[in-house]
Amino acid sequence: MAVHRELGHGFLEPVYQQALEREFSFAGVPFEREKGFAVRYRGELLDATYRTDFVCFSALIVEIKALQRLSGSEEAQVMNYLRMSGLSKALLINFGAPSLQYKRFVF
Repeated sequence: MAVHRELGHGFLEPVYQQALEREFSFAGVPFEREKGFAVRYRGELLDATYRTDFVCFSALIVEIKALQRLSGSEEAQVMNYLRMSGLSKALLINFGAPSLQYKRFVF
């Protein structure tokens, strides 16, 4: 919320990523940025990887967007991240709307 209060809406996603990274650091939140997860098909690793914006506390995926509104494709993306990572919790945050939007996921 602090990032949205400070910057508002209208910036591109990389601006919010950098601001959120700083906010996590200020708050002492342990995180990994752009953590990649392997994708398997029929038990074999593919060259493709999924990269989520952040993994906090080694347990929570934080995916951010800067869209006018969220759709089902962003939610499907987060569900895929949860499946590939083996983690069970995620937060999808949209900074692109006038009011901050977020959705919690438990897999």
